[in-house]
Amino acid sequence: MKARSSGTGPPSPKPPNTAATARSVSKGKTSTKRTKYPDIRRDLERQRTVILDEVEEVLTHRGDLEAFPDVSDQASAEIDQNFSMRIRERERKLLKKIDEALERMNTATYGICERCGGDIPYKRLKARPVTTLCIECKTLQEQEEKARG
Repeated sequence: MKARSSGTGPPSPKPPNTAATARSVSKGKTSTKRTKYPDIRRDLERQRTVILDEVEEVLTHRGDLEAFPDVSDQASAEIDQNFSMRIRERERKLLKKIDEALERMNTATYGICERCGGDIPYKRLKARPVTTLCIECKTLQEQEEKARG
């Protein structure tokens, strides 16, 4: 590293660092995007952590289905295992929706209805943070599904 000479000669002109300025402006926009729904983001991240912790717990303490001497006990154990697997599948789907919602927050598309492009009200987002449709479009979707059978 070279030491600067103290006071001898004119200081070298330092051009403004436009790249750094652009990054700081860009960061400002990013942080604005990320802070639009900070409470919902925290809720989603907390819910994601809980699901992942539960999955880790299940995987680390996974017991194989033991053979019970009684056929009824064996059947009950299998039913319990199937029920647990269905719950885990639902959690997997929810985890995917949470990740998609967090990604929409990062790209500033969170809170925008995928069908009509309108804003999804905050109360709806708070109640169902993984939603992608406003109430009107969700109602229409459900009516269409009901009509199809």
